[in-house]
This record gives sequence, C-alpha cells and structure tokens, in this order.
Amino acid sequence: MDQKNRITGVVLAGGEAQRMGGMDKGLIELAGRPMIEYVIDVLSPQVDELLINANRSQSRYLAYGFPVFEDAVTGFAGPLAGIAAAIDHAASDMILTVPCDGPWLPADLAVRLEQRLLKEDADICIAHDGNRKQPVFGLFHRRVVTSINNFLEAGDRKLQLWLSTQKFAVEDFSDHPNAFINVNTPKEKARVEEILRSP
Repeated sequence: MDQKNRITGVVLAGGEAQRMGGMDKGLIELAGRPMIEYVIDVLSPQVDELLINANRSQSRYLAYGFPVFEDAVTGFAGPLAGIAAAIDHAASDMILTVPCDGPWLPADLAVRLEQRLLKEDADICIAHDGNRKQPVFGLFHRRVVTSINNFLEAGDRKLQLWLSTQKFAVEDFSDHPNAFINVNTPKEKARVEEILRSP
C-alpha cells in the first residue's frame, strides 16, 4: 500500500474568522479564487481521501465534490474540535489537517510528516516553519481522539494547550518559508494577493 492510501486529508474551514469580519474564510477570494481552492489543489494529490470541515456554507463546500462535515462541538470551538470531528469521519487511521487559508501548502507535506511520525514512533507530527510550531498543519493518528474529546468535554479549546499534554514529533519545513503564511486579517489578505498576482 503506498503512502497516500494511509492518510485522509482534512481542510479545516470551520472557523468563525472574527478578524476577517466573520466571513466564511475558505470562500473569501484571493486573486480571483476562493482560498480553499488553493489548498485543495495541493492537498488532494497527497492523500487517499479528502474531507472538508465546515460549520456553515456546507452546500458551497459540497460543490467541490468532497464530503463535508461539521464539528460535533457547537459554537465554533476551534481547530481542535475540527480535528476530533475529522477523526470520526475519516476512513484512514492517519488524518492530515490543514487550514483553509494557506495558499502555499508544501507538495511534500504528507510524506514528510508521516516519515517523521514513523521515525519517532509518535501518534502526532506537526509542522515547524523554522520560527515556530504550526500545529494546525498536523498528522494525527485516530487513537488520540479520546484524549481530544476528554479535553473538549472539560471545556478546554486550545490546540496548543492540548498538544502540551501529548508526546508529538515535529518536522522542520524551514525550507518552505512561505508555506505556512495564512490569511487572518484584511491586511494579510492584501499582502498574499499581491504575491499571488506578481509575475
């Protein structure tokens, strides 16, 4: 079985995007295309199945031809809730999550995260951009779902805080300096669009 047949890719598009005026971030256009399209184009060849986690606009996301599911936890509970829901919906034991607003995903994201995870015999492997950890770009074995659900049921939401309770591997992607640029504010959107439109 080749590498991609062991991994389900999940685009996390379930956020509230308060800093973007509450707009559905994955559907905001960057240089004439919805943000999620950039992500789908790079992620789908790396995985066996692709899913989209969305808490609104499900019909628009379904138009991309992939299954769409929402968080089990209500109230826009953050990426950790999306990861838990992703594990419940994935056919694979390994779930690769990425945010919907990163237009420059590495084409080797899945294979490198998996190689590092296997090398360190871990259940989780997250990306590091050379300056800081990027835990939303992560590979998670489904066996961590009980721990995530217990954490969420206790009223906690922060992915970083949950990760601090886990043993996890880290893969260095400092060779992809733009890979983890994402769009959280109108100013960042303008900057990313300028780069995308440059020759």
